[in-house]
Amino acid sequence: MSRRKMIYEGKAKILYEGPEPGTLVQYFKDDATAFNNQKHATLEGKGVLNNRISEHIMLGLGRIGIPTHFIKRLNMREQLVRQVEIIPLEVVCRNVAAGSISTRLGVPEGEQLPRSIIEFYYKKDELGDPMISEEHITAFNWATHQEIDDMMAMTLRVNDFLSGLFTGAGIRLVDFKLEFGRHYEGDMVRTVLADEISPDSCRLWDLETNEKMDKDRFRRDMGNVTEAYAEVARRLGIMKESGQGAAGGDVGKSDAPK
Repeated sequence: MSRRKMIYEGKAKILYEGPEPGTLVQYFKDDATAFNNQKHATLEGKGVLNNRISEHIMLGLGRIGIPTHFIKRLNMREQLVRQVEIIPLEVVCRNVAAGSISTRLGVPEGEQLPRSIIEFYYKKDELGDPMISEEHITAFNWATHQEIDDMMAMTLRVNDFLSGLFTGAGIRLVDFKLEFGRHYEGDMVRTVLADEISPDSCRLWDLETNEKMDKDRFRRDMGNVTEAYAEVARRLGIMKESGQGAAGGDVGKSDAPK
C-alpha cells in the first residue's frame, strides 16, 4: 500500500489512486469513530464487513438503475470506484425516530415517523456537520436545484430498496446517511451515489427485538459491534455464519445519521 498514491484519508476509509484514469481504490479501515471523531477505537474486521455489505447493496442498487461510483470489489478490504467530485452534503433519510431527531423534536426513540423525512447536513467536521436547508445549499452554491432534486429522488428510491432488503432479512431500517458526487463524462456530468452503505451509515434494528445492529453499539458502549455487523452480513446472505466476524476466515467518514 505504501507504493500507491494516497488521495484522501477519512475516518473509516482511505482513497488511493486507481489503476486507470478516472478510478480510485477505496480501502475500508477498521477504525470506528463517533461524535465527530471525539470517540475512536479500532475494531478488528469492521472494514472487511463494511466492504462486503456495501458491495452487496451497491450491486443491488445498480441493478435497479441507480447510478453509483461502485465498479467492483477488488479484495476483502478494497473496492474499485469511479472518481467523483463529492458534493459537500450528507443526505439523511429517516423512517423511525432515533438520534438527533428525537432530541431536537422530542419524538420518542422508536416511534414510526408520519412519513420518510429527508434532511441535509453540511459536511464540515469542525462545525459538527450542521443541519441545513435547501436555501443554504443553493445560496452557498454547494449544489444546484437540479442536483438537490436528483439527490432527493435517489434517496427515496434507495430507501424503498433498502427497506425491502432489510425487512426480508428481519431487520428494521431506522435511518441512513448517503453521500453523492458529480461524475464527469466528457461534457456531461451526472449525480451518482458515492461513499458506502453499511452499518456504519445506517441505523438497523432487529425487527422483533429492536436490538441495535449498527454503530450505535459503539456510540453507546454496548459492545459486540463487529459481531452485530457480521450478523447483518449473515442475514443478507453475504457471510455463511454469524461467527464469521473478526476471528472468522473472511475477516482479517463515515458517521451514521445523527
